Amino acid sequence: MHLNHTFKATVVWTLKEGESTSKPRTFSRNHSVHISDFKPDLSVSAAKAFRGDDSCYNPEDLLLSALVSCHMMSYLYVCTQNGIEVIHYTDNAEAFLKVNPSGSGFFNRAILKPLVTITEASKKDLAIQLHEKAHHLCFIANSCNFPIEIQPEIVVNTL
Repeated sequence: MHLNHTFKATVVWTLKEGESTSKPRTFSRNHSVHISDFKPDLSVSAAKAFRGDDSCYNPEDLLLSALVSCHMMSYLYVCTQNGIEVIHYTDNAEAFLKVNPSGSGFFNRAILKPLVTITEASKKDLAIQLHEKAHHLCFIANSCNFPIEIQPEIVVNTL
């Protein structure tokens, strides 16, 4: 049985006084993304390299954030299934965007670098292997059309 879930977002952008979309170098790319009445709206713009406001989130950062967050949650899930106690998780991930001369672009790869602290040294090898299983479970990774490399590091802290 397949389960289906629907996610919704509303984007709101308004041209500011004195700006014109006929002058692409001058109008603001700032907009808001509304996901729920129970969550704060996201302030979003283009990346700074594309005339965006660097104080706002940008779609490229949000895509990478979704990927690393989903991988982490999938990883914690498979660790729970395998009796591995995780006490800390960080990931300094990178994604690489290629822009074509036409102005179109795409991510051509991402590298996840999870640093995971577990409590049992005897489960270190399994903890590394479970990143592959987590990757195959990750909804966002399964939706990406670019290669995703995972370079995990496991640290043991017996508390």
